[in-house]
Amino acid sequence: MNIRLSAAAAAICAAFPVASALADGEHVFEPVIVSATRIDMPDVAATYASEVHTRKDIERSGATTLVDYLARQTSIQVAPNFGNRFTPSINMRGYGLTDGHQNVVISVDGRRLNNIDMMPQLLGSIALADIDRIEITKGSGSVLYGDGATAGSIQIYTRPRDGVSVEAFGGSQGALGGTVAAGVVRDKFTLSATVDHGQSDGFSDRDPSGHRDESKSDTWRVAASVKPADGLELTADAGQTRIDTRYPGALSVAQFRDDPAQNDGRIYTHQRFDNDYWNVGADFRFADAWKLSARHGTEDKTSKFLGAWASQADYTYKSDELALQYLGDRLSATAGVQGFDGVRKGGDNKTWKRNLGWFVQAQYALDALTLSAGARRERVDYEYRADGGSKLKDDARLTAWDVGFNYRLDPALSVFGNYNDAFQAPDIDRFFTCSQFDVNYSCVRTGFNAFIQPAHAKTVTLGVNHVLPRNRLKVSVFHARLKDEIYFDPYTYNNTNLDRSHKYGVEVQDAWQITPVLAGLLNYAWTRAMIDRENDGGTSLNGKELPTAPRHNLVAGLTWKVSDAGTFNLSHTWRSRAWAEGDFDNNAPRQREYHSTDLAYRHRLTKDVELYGAVSNLFEHQNGVWVESQFRPPVVIYPVDFARTWKLGARVSF
Repeated sequence: MNIRLSAAAAAICAAFPVASALADGEHVFEPVIVSATRIDMPDVAATYASEVHTRKDIERSGATTLVDYLARQTSIQVAPNFGNRFTPSINMRGYGLTDGHQNVVISVDGRRLNNIDMMPQLLGSIALADIDRIEITKGSGSVLYGDGATAGSIQIYTRPRDGVSVEAFGGSQGALGGTVAAGVVRDKFTLSATVDHGQSDGFSDRDPSGHRDESKSDTWRVAASVKPADGLELTADAGQTRIDTRYPGALSVAQFRDDPAQNDGRIYTHQRFDNDYWNVGADFRFADAWKLSARHGTEDKTSKFLGAWASQADYTYKSDELALQYLGDRLSATAGVQGFDGVRKGGDNKTWKRNLGWFVQAQYALDALTLSAGARRERVDYEYRADGGSKLKDDARLTAWDVGFNYRLDPALSVFGNYNDAFQAPDIDRFFTCSQFDVNYSCVRTGFNAFIQPAHAKTVTLGVNHVLPRNRLKVSVFHARLKDEIYFDPYTYNNTNLDRSHKYGVEVQDAWQITPVLAGLLNYAWTRAMIDRENDGGTSLNGKELPTAPRHNLVAGLTWKVSDAGTFNLSHTWRSRAWAEGDFDNNAPRQREYHSTDLAYRHRLTKDVELYGAVSNLFEHQNGVWVESQFRPPVVIYPVDFARTWKLGARVSF
């Protein structure tokens, strides 16, 4: 199989001979920096696979939210989680939409977004206007990020503001939004503040209560840094998000084909999110090459379901880190300890998950060769207390490590390789099983299941970077072997482990400056996710494909510089068919291909005034998420991105 992957990579490289014909003159691409190991370096010199999206990429796309951008402009698959667009499902490197979000660690300026239960990351709380860079690290990251970085990690970096900007937009389906940002950047201090609002009337028809699937979100954020003495920098940031959303349930196949916007007679799920956080930190450079860092963060959030089956869960997360870093001419190393204490408070119980990890990560650079290595040891503790009732406890001790190399063959060509050993400790919901469902087939009562095993993943990645003045090509192949991959058994309603499974694939990124005014982009991933051995439940799953993991994911685009003031962007996103969610025996109808063609145009009237417009899903392809259902067999469909949308906006800077 490794021979087949190597042959595929060679064939893809050979498919771009025309790029060499344009390899004259100066480079038109700016250097791309990655920081996943806390060592800034060009992406073509890194010892791991990366995919980076800059502020320019975000603005060219015409995306309104972070979720929209990730879903339509990156190699990862993002879709609403059972209808909820603010906490989307995520699939990266074949881990599937069902549980993929638990196999990738997502952070914003180091603040971890992953939850202690099965709820996906609240990506809807991150204002797209604040983001400077999105860095997707594939098959690596377990040393610095620990629990859950089996597929990799996503680092989101925000930007300090200097000046004032006001942005507003309106569009179809009652979409309205605006952002006000202000800040100052000086030698000794920075201060930034952002207020962001977004709302939509929804895409589906009214439910029996008269509501559509409307939503509203409000977010503010403040960040500051100060250098009170030589070598010392203090940082602080705080933020708040309030989200009120309604989202439809699933439709039958016949209903979806007839009209994906219809209401099937049921009231939409009504959910509210409240999220508050604050962080403080200090960096002390006590010698030319040595730096000591300390961080503390606290996050309080509430998830509330309203209606007939009302419920509320309150969360408190506390995070701490102490790290020592050495940055020499050739050797760079970071060692530290990270602590996390998370608790969820239900109506009559409390559940804790606590992580304590020690790590060391080092990198050594020779003339053309860079070597990296790291290791992590982590303890995970669980505790459950029912009010006036039983108590349950469990713990696990887990290890992760990572080694890699990057070798520069010539100024244009480099090769890299990485071996990563990662783990995923079960979330607190995995220890319970559902004993009662509501009318929407959502779980409303649970019982104790069992303490299941952590998952382990061993991933090998090999890649090549080829950078010419007018072309940037990155190709990587990977293979991951997993033990005890965690999943929910739809036949027994228990959370359990797949005994053995594996994933492999090819990833291609190519940016090509075709002419001085026309640029092309290709981002493609081919992935296979296979179950090797698992005989629990009512059927054998050996040799089956993992559900909700499409083999093909493609984003292709063209950017046309119409004039010095205007830029037009055209992109198309395609994902191949996949087995329906929960269809582990591969018998139900497959999920339909995903298609979305998107247009965006930006025009700068003056250096301080900019207008833009965007159209998403131009051809109104009816997309959805297929879910195997024993209540309404064989499958039900959650409609997603089935309507054409448009928006017009303006931004003024001072």
